[in-house]
Amino acid sequence: MRLREIAHSRTGDKGNTLNVSVICREPGHFGHLRAELTAERVKAWLGEIVRGDVIRYELPKLAALNFVLQKALGGGVTRSLALDAHGKSVSSALLGLEISEPDPAGDK
Repeated sequence: MRLREIAHSRTGDKGNTLNVSVICREPGHFGHLRAELTAERVKAWLGEIVRGDVIRYELPKLAALNFVLQKALGGGVTRSLALDAHGKSVSSALLGLEISEPDPAGDK
């Protein structure tokens, strides 16, 4: 299944750093999301987009993960020649990641 089936996403930028939050549609899927979506996996999936580190922050009360992607905006909004200098499409690209299906019983 694709990540977008159990989560949605928001992005924000500051300079050459992009924040991507992945929020569970059902709070019971947070444990599954936490296990499936590591910083390493996000960096590998986004490939050439992210040239720096990826740091993951957990927000269990919101059933969300926030990823800070360093060196991900081609130098920043005012320096980048990218069509999406703010990185808004990165959230859509991340939601295309293939993940295993969560346990129907939810987190225990």
